[in-house]
Amino acid sequence: MAAAIRTRCSAICGRPDNVGADREPLASETSAPRVFVSYSHDTEEHKRLVREFCTFLRTESGVDVRLDVWDDYERRDWSLWAMDQLESADFVLVIASPEYKRRADGTAAADEGRGAQFEAAIIRDGLTRDLRAETRRILPIVLPGRSIDEIPTFLLAHSTTRYTISEFTTEGVNDLLAAFSGVAEYPTPPRGTYVGPTFAHQQSRDADSGRGKARLLTVALEPVVRGADLRLTGADLNGIHYGNSIVHRCAAFCADPRSPIEFNLRRTFREFESVVGILDDATDAGQLGYFQVFLDGEATQQVEVGYGRPAKIRYDISGVLRLKLVAYRPDTVANPMLAGAIAAVGRSSKLPALAWGNPTLFE
Repeated sequence: MAAAIRTRCSAICGRPDNVGADREPLASETSAPRVFVSYSHDTEEHKRLVREFCTFLRTESGVDVRLDVWDDYERRDWSLWAMDQLESADFVLVIASPEYKRRADGTAAADEGRGAQFEAAIIRDGLTRDLRAETRRILPIVLPGRSIDEIPTFLLAHSTTRYTISEFTTEGVNDLLAAFSGVAEYPTPPRGTYVGPTFAHQQSRDADSGRGKARLLTVALEPVVRGADLRLTGADLNGIHYGNSIVHRCAAFCADPRSPIEFNLRRTFREFESVVGILDDATDAGQLGYFQVFLDGEATQQVEVGYGRPAKIRYDISGVLRLKLVAYRPDTVANPMLAGAIAAVGRSSKLPALAWGNPTLFE
C-alpha cells in the first residue's frame, strides 16, 4: 500500500499557521509556499526525474519541498499522509506522465496505481467544489521529456495555463515561481486618472470650492510603509467599483491584523478623501470593519462600517507630512499558531475583507 500511495513531493510554508503540531518553523522557511507534488511511479527514470525536480526547487529556489521517499523513515498510514498534504498545501503540482493520466482519467484497472487514483480523485473533487480557487492552486507540470498530452483530461491542458519545465534552472522554473508568488514578470502598470467628458467640469467645480486638483493616492505616491496583507487593486463596495483601492485581505492568517500603509505627503496636499467599507465578495458578511487615519502620528476617530454600509471619509491634511491608514477587523484571530489550529478543524479565523476605495488627495 505504501508504494501505491507514496506519490508525492511537497513544500511546506514556514509561516506558523502552516506548521504541523510536531514541527517547528525554521527561520529560512518564513516566506516559502507549501507545495505538494502529485506524480505516479511510471518508471525508475521518471521517479528519478521527479526527485531531481523536487531537489532543485528545495535547494536552489528556496521552496521547502518534501518528497515521499524523504518521509519514508518510519511506518506511516500513507493515505492519511497524502490527504493531509493535499489539504494543507498552498499549491498542488500535478506531474504529467502517461500512467498518471490513465489513472487520473479513470481508464486504469482498479488495482493499478491505487495511490495516484486516490489522490487524483481528491483533486477532481476539489475542482468540482471550487473551480476558480482550485484552478489557481492546482498546477499541471510538464517535466523535460514529457508531453502536454500527458496532463490529465480534467486539468484542461489546452485551455488553461500549464507549466512546461525545459530544464532545472532558475530560468527554467521562473513561470512556476511567479505562480507561487502571485507576481507577474510584466505586472500591470498603475492606471492614471481617467479624463472623460465630465472630468474637466468636476475639476473646475472642485477648484471653485477651494478643493484643488484631485489625485488618486495610490497613483500619485509610493507607500513608505506597507503591511504584508495589503494589495493595491480594484475593490467593489456596495455594488460600486473603485479601480484604485487599498485592500486588506489575508490568505490563511494575518501577518499583522492592522497592516498599516503610510505615505510621505511632502506637506503639499490640502485634503484626503476615501470611501471605506467591507468588500462585496467578503466570505463573512457579518464582519465589522474599523478604519482609522493618522496625521503625523496623531490618530483621528475610528470609523466603523458593516457589510453593504460603506462610509465616505474626508480629512484636512494641510501641512501634514505623514499619512498613515489602518483598517482592521476587531475579532480577527491574531495569534498565528491559534489561527492554524482553528483552520485545521475547519473553523474561520475571522479574516478581514476591507478596502479604502479610491483614496484621493486634493492639492
